[in-house]
Amino acid sequence: MHPLYSAIKMLLRLAVLCLLTLPTLYAAEQPREWVKDNMDNLLTLYRDFHSSPELSFQEQITAVRLANAWQYCGFEMTTAVGGYGIVGLLKNGAGPVVMLRADMDALPVTEQTGLSFASQVQTKNEGGRETGVMHACGHDVHMTNLIGTACYLANNRSLWQGTLMLVGQPAEEQGAGARAMLEDGLFERFPRPDFAIALHVSPTLATGKIGLRPGFLLANVDTVTIMLYGKGGHGAYPHTANDPIIQAAQLVMALQTIVSREIDPLKSAVITVGSLHAGSKSNIIGDTAELKLTVRSFSDEVREHLLAAIERKALAVAISNNAPEPLIDIRKGTPALYNDPGLTNRLTSVLQQQLGEENIELSEMSMVGEDFSRYGKAGVPSLLYWLGAVNQQRLDDYAAKGDSPPSLHSPTFYPDIEESLITGISTMASTVLELLKPEEQKAGREIQDK
Repeated sequence: MHPLYSAIKMLLRLAVLCLLTLPTLYAAEQPREWVKDNMDNLLTLYRDFHSSPELSFQEQITAVRLANAWQYCGFEMTTAVGGYGIVGLLKNGAGPVVMLRADMDALPVTEQTGLSFASQVQTKNEGGRETGVMHACGHDVHMTNLIGTACYLANNRSLWQGTLMLVGQPAEEQGAGARAMLEDGLFERFPRPDFAIALHVSPTLATGKIGLRPGFLLANVDTVTIMLYGKGGHGAYPHTANDPIIQAAQLVMALQTIVSREIDPLKSAVITVGSLHAGSKSNIIGDTAELKLTVRSFSDEVREHLLAAIERKALAVAISNNAPEPLIDIRKGTPALYNDPGLTNRLTSVLQQQLGEENIELSEMSMVGEDFSRYGKAGVPSLLYWLGAVNQQRLDDYAAKGDSPPSLHSPTFYPDIEESLITGISTMASTVLELLKPEEQKAGREIQDK
């Protein structure tokens, strides 16, 4: 099917969705009931996103679909922000600005879910090899969730006051989309948010539940490439050469002492040598050895210590082997994701009322990265929470077999979408209603508190 034809079909479906939601302009409806009433249309949108994924910085049709959906719901749209990024604004009187983000890109993964609407998209990866494309990280859920949240809030404007800012972000999987949008003036060209909210599906958390944590949740993610230089020669005459593989072996071991002996044991850090390339034949001593590292941490203090120590260890190994100075390339990636404690605590009570305390879990800190963190680093109080995406029966079935559920990025991962959308839209809408309470509601609350 031609992408343009597919996009036209999407527009017609969105028109139906908006028509069905119009009655809520006159009679406020609770988010959970609204989602159930509009589930068929939301599922159609989800399946369209799922079956037509696009890779990072290639989200052209995806961005059009998402922008048209928000526009139909009443948002003023701006496209091409930091690539294919989109921004939707809905102003509803004086008040704070709340930003909601959904990421749009997919992964170079060939889908193996067996779903009737599974992605059949094929492309070539960076190495030129044919690969499938799949929403294996749940970004299709995130986009559908934010369409539902946006439409519900647009059609229930009597419940809130302020400005709602929607962000469709490209290239989260490369950790580059948030930076691209910020560098393109996201917080200068548009109202600067007072708060930023996002969610991410979890493959291990049951549907109907969410997980959140104040403070650090996800890690700094940095990449270091080290090129060690030696002197090539015959493997039978090592004394006439300077073996870079010996340097590499020494460096791999030396790097492990940074975390174990230089970092406070109560502070988290990871240094992993994920790639080591050297030599071409058993009896040849090569000239170079290349190491590629991923470096993970939470605090800025630990981050800087790790990177400086890696440089120090690499230089020391070269000096001890009377070898040339190594080439060290440090590329800082996504910063650690920090959930603003005040915002998190404020919204936790709201989410407990929405789902019940038994369905709110304290999330564990994780060494993976998420570039939603950049909005917080830019000074906006932020919260990202985990959305349970696999129902309890499926989780129990995996456990009974001694298996773990498919992880994010797995070709067999898929969410139980109806339950996920009910919880995702109702919780995200509830956070906005709390942060954008009309003035009369705030006044009433203050009187009650007195």
